[in-house]
Amino acid sequence: MARFHCHWQRVLICVCGTCICLVLLFVFLGVMVCSHMNKAAPQATIDALRSPKSPRFVAFGSFKSKNFASLPKTFWRLNEDSFWNQLQVAIDRHFNPILNAQNAVMAIKNKDIYDSVLRLSFLAVTNSESMRRKFEQLPQQMQDFVSRMNHRNYPVIMHSTNATCGAGAADEKEPPLLLLAIKSTELNFKNRQAIRQTWGQVGWVATHRKNSKRKQEIGGYIRRVFLMGKENPQDSGGDVAELLRMEGQNYGDIVQWNFSDTFFNLTLKDVLFWKWFSGHCGQTRFVFKGDDDVFVNTPNMIAYLHDELERPHAEHAMNEFMVGDVIGAAFPNRVKQSKYFVPDSFYNGLYPTYAGGGGVLYSGQMAKRLHELSGRVHLFPIDDVFVGMCMARLNVYPIRHPGFLTFDFPDNEEQEPCAYHTILLVHKRSPMQLIELWDSVSKTQNECWHVPLRVS
Repeated sequence: MARFHCHWQRVLICVCGTCICLVLLFVFLGVMVCSHMNKAAPQATIDALRSPKSPRFVAFGSFKSKNFASLPKTFWRLNEDSFWNQLQVAIDRHFNPILNAQNAVMAIKNKDIYDSVLRLSFLAVTNSESMRRKFEQLPQQMQDFVSRMNHRNYPVIMHSTNATCGAGAADEKEPPLLLLAIKSTELNFKNRQAIRQTWGQVGWVATHRKNSKRKQEIGGYIRRVFLMGKENPQDSGGDVAELLRMEGQNYGDIVQWNFSDTFFNLTLKDVLFWKWFSGHCGQTRFVFKGDDDVFVNTPNMIAYLHDELERPHAEHAMNEFMVGDVIGAAFPNRVKQSKYFVPDSFYNGLYPTYAGGGGVLYSGQMAKRLHELSGRVHLFPIDDVFVGMCMARLNVYPIRHPGFLTFDFPDNEEQEPCAYHTILLVHKRSPMQLIELWDSVSKTQNECWHVPLRVS
């Protein structure tokens, strides 16, 4: 009996010993795998991915939290085979920190890889037979855009003020509060001249605080720059390069790049401006980016920006600051005769929330963030929508302000004596109208100083 127990005791020891060895082996393998994963994504990388200053990956869908803005379910469709959708799917998957952690790490450390990834994804999609057939069915204007949309590094061919951020006062005593960045074309000299004489004047601009019982004077330094590409001499009726060069030397406020200045290339103008701004305008607090056919109440904009800077936690808010006439969940224009026409074979889904119309106001910090992030978004032919796409990937929404009148005054509101003192911007005004409106606003400044900005 004693030998029987001894035998089973030896059997149990052998079995248990084997099990313990197997358990230790699995524990050892688990530790090795975890260690390898930690090397691929160190804590510093995780912290970088969580940083509000870095683009954060957000899975597509709709959700709400205190840290992330909600994304509409109807934003561009992931599984459609439209041209742009397929291009962007490849980019988003490449930089997805869940699917490709190492790529996300490299993107944070070195943003120079964006160009190569954009190029590779473009070649991968355009080389497929189905995409080639879709390309051939696109309208000619869209085909021209697609053939160039992979290129965004164009040289500056005119920059009269290399050392400064646009034209401004020579004796500035503090960093510029506002840069007026106005999209123009070579032939629109009258528009530029009207802006220079009216709302686009540079230097110190003094104004009075809105919504105050007494006149409290405030102000800020303003700078100005006109953003241009090149016109086709056949379309413009001649080469105006020499006239533009003289204009640039005289005013020092023109930045021109060597690309074709078409409607669909307005997006390219945004991307190149953000790069230029990041290199030349480090201390500028705010940017107004607008068209050359808008009227801006510059004193009102100065007063509004001062109010924003005095809000609680203003410095943190400036990291996400963009204001304009906000358009949400818009459908792409499918009317072939419209200049905004985008066929569903090129893009499928709704547009993200974006600030549309003739002008938008954002912080210098936001301009730099857009410059960094835009390298991860394929160019889109509608510039306002492209900015909205970049904002969506930064998890930020633009703020709607009723003082931005993209579609003019409602009803008969324009006829009121102080109507133009209640706004920040109104779209579609001719050069002559700009001069007349500026003269009227200047003459009625004292009697209308107490009038508040428009509210919804």
